Amino acid sequence: MKRIQGVVTKALRVIPDERGRLMEILRSDDAMFRKFGQAYLSTTYPGVVKAWHYHKLQDDCFCCVAGMIKLVIFDNRSESPTYRQIDELFIGEHNLQLVVVPRLCYHGWKSIGERESLVFNIPTEVYNYAQPDEYRLDPHRNDVIAYDWSRKDG
Repeated sequence: MKRIQGVVTKALRVIPDERGRLMEILRSDDAMFRKFGQAYLSTTYPGVVKAWHYHKLQDDCFCCVAGMIKLVIFDNRSESPTYRQIDELFIGEHNLQLVVVPRLCYHGWKSIGERESLVFNIPTEVYNYAQPDEYRLDPHRNDVIAYDWSRKDG
């Protein structure tokens, strides 16, 4: 399946030895690297949905390092060839990836494991407390994104 234009993924490699493990997440010489704004950690309890929002100024770079999440991206850019497309990516300890979410695309995730998920974000801009670059929708009821966060069995 073709990804939303501008969404980029990078499989992450874990390097183990007798002392533990090392995993690089994002390097300044990666093709996907644009700019460093800040780095932060967000946690999500099992079954919780953190969605929907987008940014006008920043791209987000997400990596789930513990637990698993379903990261969902909705292309809200009317000029994009993938306008209104929805991407679902299952990332975390069983599928270690870095995912770049381009500005103007709504995104959010659901923690799908049995324990708290730990998600790193390395956005391209620092958070502006006075004027946050966040535009939000209710995750379950809105007039923009028709998406059902419930588990899909079968």
